[in-house]
Amino acid sequence: MAKRIDISGLSAYYGNHKAIDDISMTVEPRSVTAFIGPSGCGKSTFLRTLNRMHEVTPGGRVEGKVLLDDENLYAKDVDPVAVRRTVGMVFQRPNPFPTMSIFDNVAAGLRLNGSYKKNKLAEVVEKSLRGANLWNEVKDRLNKPGSGLSGGQQQRLCIARAIAVEPQVLLMDEPCSALDPISTLAIEDLIGELKERFTIVIVTHNMQQAARVSDRTAFFNLAAIGQPGKLIEIDDTERIFSNPSVQATEDYISGRFG
Repeated sequence: MAKRIDISGLSAYYGNHKAIDDISMTVEPRSVTAFIGPSGCGKSTFLRTLNRMHEVTPGGRVEGKVLLDDENLYAKDVDPVAVRRTVGMVFQRPNPFPTMSIFDNVAAGLRLNGSYKKNKLAEVVEKSLRGANLWNEVKDRLNKPGSGLSGGQQQRLCIARAIAVEPQVLLMDEPCSALDPISTLAIEDLIGELKERFTIVIVTHNMQQAARVSDRTAFFNLAAIGQPGKLIEIDDTERIFSNPSVQATEDYISGRFG
């Protein structure tokens, strides 16, 4: 079941440096929310706070709350590894495990959980590859290395790996920035299909992509160089791109800066 995310008063730090400041917003279940804004304004940092990946960086910490259907992901008794199973992530560059086969790449998280017998594993791997629109392209070479696929196929393999463990939320950090236009279109079509099952949050520098794939768009910006990133506004994507409430949003979308 896709879940709703409620963020309140969230600030993130790297050591003493505050990267984002006092962000509050809601992400609705079974929707796509896009984060846009100039480089360095904290979009990816904020995305990583939603599954506690931010803590992997030395000195990374947060203040505030991230609630996933009323459960505080930063509560003291919550296991960060369990959070990352519930809130999956797809990174900017495709990162299949280079020494593993296509099959083993998808099965990696399932084996880590230790909850699947061998015959069941094959069933879930096929389902996940179908879910990532990759099955027909790889079904005859499941034992070949995942690194032998094209860039677009590798990214869909990483999406298959992420959805195999049945997360409720899928985070995507510029998933198409390293891909050609045809592969980008395939990923965008896939995002439209996946939102039937998952809550999706995507960071993108491509405003046309945000307009195409998202239901809601959040614009982030910096007050000045060296200042923390802030959420400027969030609204339905159509309204953000046609009639934003804040002048800075309109300036960014129209190309006056960024």
